[in-house]
Amino acid sequence: MERQKQITTWLAGLWPGRSFTLAPASADASFRRYFRATLDDGGTRIVMDAPPANEDCRPWLQVQQLFQAAGTHVPEVLAQDTERGFLLLSDLGNRTYLQALDADNAAPLYADAIAALVKIQLASRAGVLPGYDQALLRRELDLFPQWFLSQHHRMVLTQSEQQSLETVFGRILAVNLAEPKVFVHRDYHSRNLMHIAGCAANPGIIDFQDAVYGPISYDMVSLLKDAYIEWDEDLALDWLVRYWQQARKAGLPVAVDFGDFFRDYEWMGVQRHLKVLGIFARLCHRDGKDGYLKDLPLVARYLRKACERYSELSPLRKILDRVEDKVTVLGFTMGKGEL
Repeated sequence: MERQKQITTWLAGLWPGRSFTLAPASADASFRRYFRATLDDGGTRIVMDAPPANEDCRPWLQVQQLFQAAGTHVPEVLAQDTERGFLLLSDLGNRTYLQALDADNAAPLYADAIAALVKIQLASRAGVLPGYDQALLRRELDLFPQWFLSQHHRMVLTQSEQQSLETVFGRILAVNLAEPKVFVHRDYHSRNLMHIAGCAANPGIIDFQDAVYGPISYDMVSLLKDAYIEWDEDLALDWLVRYWQQARKAGLPVAVDFGDFFRDYEWMGVQRHLKVLGIFARLCHRDGKDGYLKDLPLVARYLRKACERYSELSPLRKILDRVEDKVTVLGFTMGKGEL
């Protein structure tokens, strides 16, 4: 409540003589919170509350400038107090792609998302954002054994399994690091894309503060192998081909052969899914946010399908087999395929 009082005082100083109300808008998996301020004329603004002890507004501000300069639709910065961790932003509404998507509008909405992503990637240059390097990719992979296997499933790997997992991790990283590099949003999915009715600049793009310079296929994995919504594989493949065609036409450094690009995309997906399984387990067991557990089965299915396609990933598939033989989550015993 103290932070909210500080925000109210800050806004009162920005809007002398005007009345407004403040209500929660959303929260994310970090310490950031968002409030919607409604002014006396009915206009709305978004306040980001990023406690300086836990969060840093500056990466968000840097990426906002980069993505805005690229011609994409991101929140405008109307006022800022970085010392206290307050940003006043334009309001992109409250309807995410996840809420808006259906069978009738999916094709145009994904076309918009792909077009916006190509703009971001075309604006890429080295040395501006942190590198998605081997150390960071590896730290993310380690979340899987640490939080998903050990903490969530109380599974102890044998020495042989540990060695096999280490070998697989090395193979994954080798493929990931060989990809051409661009700006990477890092969570380019249905919860971070806003659908704004009657707006030609869809989608609105949010939650980009963790953007990096890394593998070109990463954001397409986030978009099409979304942890929160699943599409038929043939449909997702069609969208991926359309992206690859647009990227090539725009001069982006995607592989000349689609088969090569698809393999990069699949292996990038393996890295992301291992990370996400670890993060969702950590959010539950460390942070008390068990709402993400319901999304584990879809992420695990994506991972399993990739492991079944590539024999080099078979040791990882065997570990998944062991997890799925008998899984207990929140007191319920689940069958094979459910994590």
